[in-house]
Amino acid sequence: MVIMPGSEAVAAGDIARLAGVGRAAVSNWRRRFPDFPQPVGGSSASPLFALAEVEDWLSRHDKPFRLTPVDRVWQSLRGAADLQLGDRIGYLGGFLVFLERDPAGWKSLADQPDAVVVERLVETARTVVPEFAPLITDAPDQDAVTIVRLAAEAADQEGSLAVFDFLCERYLEVHSRRHTVTPAAFASLMATLVASEAETILDPACGIGTLLLAAADSPSRKFRGQEVNRTAARIAAARLLLHTGDARVAVSDSLRSDAYAGELFDAVVCNPPFGDRSWGHDELTGDARWEYGLPPRGEPELAWVQHCLRHVRPGGRVAILMPGAAASRRSGRRIRSNLLRAGALRAVICLPATGPAGTVAPDVWLMQRPDGARRPDEVLMVDACSEPAGAVQAWAAFSAGSELPAGSRAVPIIDLLDDDVDLSPARHLAAAGTPSSAFPPVLAALSAAVDALVPALPDLTDIPSSDVPVMTTVGELVRTGAVTIRQAPMKMGTAEDGPVPVLTARDVRLGRSASGTAVPLPGAVTLKAGDVVTPLAPRASAVHVATEGGPLLGPRLYLLRVDPEQVDPYFLAGFLRATRPGSGSGGSSLAGRLDIRRTRLPRLPLSEQRRIGAAFRRLMAFETRLREATALGEEIVERGFVGLGDGTLRPTTAD
Repeated sequence: MVIMPGSEAVAAGDIARLAGVGRAAVSNWRRRFPDFPQPVGGSSASPLFALAEVEDWLSRHDKPFRLTPVDRVWQSLRGAADLQLGDRIGYLGGFLVFLERDPAGWKSLADQPDAVVVERLVETARTVVPEFAPLITDAPDQDAVTIVRLAAEAADQEGSLAVFDFLCERYLEVHSRRHTVTPAAFASLMATLVASEAETILDPACGIGTLLLAAADSPSRKFRGQEVNRTAARIAAARLLLHTGDARVAVSDSLRSDAYAGELFDAVVCNPPFGDRSWGHDELTGDARWEYGLPPRGEPELAWVQHCLRHVRPGGRVAILMPGAAASRRSGRRIRSNLLRAGALRAVICLPATGPAGTVAPDVWLMQRPDGARRPDEVLMVDACSEPAGAVQAWAAFSAGSELPAGSRAVPIIDLLDDDVDLSPARHLAAAGTPSSAFPPVLAALSAAVDALVPALPDLTDIPSSDVPVMTTVGELVRTGAVTIRQAPMKMGTAEDGPVPVLTARDVRLGRSASGTAVPLPGAVTLKAGDVVTPLAPRASAVHVATEGGPLLGPRLYLLRVDPEQVDPYFLAGFLRATRPGSGSGGSSLAGRLDIRRTRLPRLPLSEQRRIGAAFRRLMAFETRLREATALGEEIVERGFVGLGDGTLRPTTAD
């Protein structure tokens, strides 16, 4: 069991957290103070600093710094190579389970010299925690005992569970891209849908155990998981064993080497790998699990669907996260059709998009293994994009045969068995619209939006050409310190719990608020009120002025932060907008990327900047209202055609 400690090291994010400040403050300290400690490891994007040097610097500069015992454990783990960090944390989790189950055994062992602890720790832990024994592949180094003793001290104060949860949280902040973690809201929904009466639950692609943990609200439940990544399996096993009483995690590929072949469970939850074309199509062609059809090579998710159904008892439920495209791909229509005909597919629930760019919009397929009873004749379609938890209410109403809430519909299976077998909730919920009841309020909203358009415009007038002021550039403003230009990292880490909102390039183009989510990794840029944001290589004119701080700056965006005593943000934003593609002026570009420093703008007093900036601001507000009015106009036209066509609308006068 290798838990090699290095010299205690901290990342910039650790310093910020322990000092109770934001990451920007740590970046400022590094720039402003020549005596700030130099990096001792890590990379240029994520440097590591010696903890002792940081503590000394903070003390000399009278800055508060609180290092708890569990922080000391984390920093000791963090000091070694990042590639080993997950394994070290997984092994330490196994030790914490041993400590939780047999504190007297550890106390007796802890009194021995380090060499004796090294010799006896693994065998003792395997005896006390047999569920973790298959995951232990090597013995600890003598130096690892230092971290083990630190962890035991921390657990004595805060509890083994709190210590390990803290370490896992820190680990995911550092390596969010290394593991696929199901968002907490999705995991809670899936567990609620299938596990209400389940005593045994399986996740055949369990990752670090998030989905199973979402169902760990009953001490009598038995949890089983399988994961191809041994590091993730160790972490999952430790998390489950600390949170629950009965859990096992096997290490292997579930599709190629099923660790639970022949076993049936009350419920199955799964977030399988999307788009994995090397899932074993050729070698598994004749597999008995393909009861509903051989999964196409490009549809690995349909292999996971049938694997999950194979492991649930008759009448038991499966909740599996699926890419939205899996509901409509032509290659999978035969299997979708067979699932419907057998009564195995009970609901399709669309969920909000996730990721820094908000590009992954998954569905939950809720299935039930046929038990010989009467086959259902309807499938529930739910739009849970705004509130995933609302799907629970829809499923309860559907199951009870009562009235369904808004955003859901029971679709007859016979209506789905056409040439496409399209199970996309958006398609069937749109078809169930009620234009006759919605037409008047939409018309009223459109009328109000149109009436508000012209008054929103600023009063503008021509000026003589001789009055055009002297011009400057953004580059000159940067050199004088009036403007600072920032860019976010090209890649950002996603998160399942408490993600920070991210303003994406698409948000800027559409004129909407931040829609993405991410972990604030080193190098992340947090927006402040008054920041001006514009895309690096825009396809059309687009600029955004932040009205409040908090969201992170997304990739492929420029952020211009002004000194409000020298430059008005809306004044700057207006001239940036005037020189972007499609505006017909200014700004040179190379390979579609604008050289923003060459953007020209007048050299004016701040009072005049603010007057012009206010006009630009009104133009931006007008543009937003115009976009809303256009959307309402398109909606009223569509509702009119549909309502007249299906007979739910009729003209009030004869023309």
